[in-house]
Amino acid sequence: MNPLCGRCNKAVYPTEKLNCLDKYWHKGCFNCEVCKMTLNMKNYQGFDKKPYCSMHYPKTSFTIVTDTPENLRLKEQSKMNSLAIYKEEFEKNKGKGFSVVSDTPEMQRVKKTQDQISNIKYHEDFEKSRIRSDAPPPENTMQENVQQSPANPLSYSHQAEPVSAVPPPSGEKRFRAVYSYTATDADEVSLQEGDLVVDVQQIDEGWMYGRIERTGQQGMLPANYVQPL
Repeated sequence: MNPLCGRCNKAVYPTEKLNCLDKYWHKGCFNCEVCKMTLNMKNYQGFDKKPYCSMHYPKTSFTIVTDTPENLRLKEQSKMNSLAIYKEEFEKNKGKGFSVVSDTPEMQRVKKTQDQISNIKYHEDFEKSRIRSDAPPPENTMQENVQQSPANPLSYSHQAEPVSAVPPPSGEKRFRAVYSYTATDADEVSLQEGDLVVDVQQIDEGWMYGRIERTGQQGMLPANYVQPL
């Protein structure tokens, strides 16, 4: 006796019989449950013993786990274990200091900005000290010098000179630029290789104050860019 078709429930003869999904099908009845596209043994997808095409194959969905008392207990236990591990790691690392921050591009930019601010502050303090050194002495100091000075006017003029906080320029000592330098601030001067620098005042080991003989400009310049003559 011939089996019945899984779609039309009619007898399936051996010449048109197709055995799939635990059923027998006519070749024309073996089609998608949704779009009715005719399928074969190579392109069908079975679900719940029914054929589907790849487009309409039912998507499996995940079931939501309810918060049963057992699940809540396991969740609370996992939370307590995490807190215990965190406390253990904290106790191990306590007292070891802070970790080194990686030199990221952002950190490099912040560091460069801080260096520029420090350099500007240094130049401002230098200019303030130079202005204070060039200011005239108070009137009471001038009067004391007049009272204490002898009749010789030359002696009076010597005592009336203000005391400068910055050493006077060493006019005898001249320097020559061995490298070119481009000024980066308003109180600096640019150099060209071979320029003569006169009226030099040494500020510190890295900077000096002088006048460029070629341009007549005065300002700060790096000490390691020149050498004495």
